[in-house]
Amino acid sequence: MGTLVDEFVNRFLLIAAVAATVLAACGRKPESTGPERHFQLSGEVLAINSHDRTATIKAAAIPGWMDAMTMEYPVRSSSDFGRLHTGHKIKATVNVRSEGDYDLSNIQEQ
Repeated sequence: MGTLVDEFVNRFLLIAAVAATVLAACGRKPESTGPERHFQLSGEVLAINSHDRTATIKAAAIPGWMDAMTMEYPVRSSSDFGRLHTGHKIKATVNVRSEGDYDLSNIQEQ
């Protein structure tokens, strides 16, 4: 009977260790694919989403990053977000940490 209890305890400890490892891995931020890069954006603000703190911008081509495109950009700084107004032309810095992690800063009206 002792071996049955030992086997149960060993399996329980193994399952607990695996669960702890999975939970720890889920809490980690994905590692960056390289250093943060910065690009100059020039475009027109088409829409502002205060809830998500994003702005839809019709941007000219951004050399080294992407062709001309209309897309949503997150804005982390509340002071930068406050400078956005629908219909206004802006210049800003696009900060790219990884392919899916980017935001706008240094927003200035043109």
